[in-house]
Amino acid sequence: MTEVVAALIWQGGQFMICQRPQHKARGLLWEFVGGKVESGESKEEALIRECREELGVTVAVGDVFTDVVHRYPDLTVHLTLFHAAIAQGNPQKLEHNDIRWITPSEIPQYAFCPADEEILANIQEAYA
Repeated sequence: MTEVVAALIWQGGQFMICQRPQHKARGLLWEFVGGKVESGESKEEALIRECREELGVTVAVGDVFTDVVHRYPDLTVHLTLFHAAIAQGNPQKLEHNDIRWITPSEIPQYAFCPADEEILANIQEAYA
């Protein structure tokens, strides 16, 4: 099982989503910023590193919003989604195809990675 972390970053009533690069697995699907936890890292440290690498920002990591286990054909992930806030910097598309800020009601307009579907339902329930 692969440990993966992601950030739920809010700006006003909108949260950030990122579009995966076309050449990667699940290309052009939308997701939360984040990635794999490396050996020796805490989940919080991994999330800070991933946000720096993918967006060029420093985040303050808060509490866990939710976590899910999802089986893809090529791997099984344990995804932990943390509340997070941008502490420094402005988001840049260093790795993603696009970045958007959306409201919970706009979720159905985007094609997300399958592992995020349960999380998105929780967001809609909690913030609708």
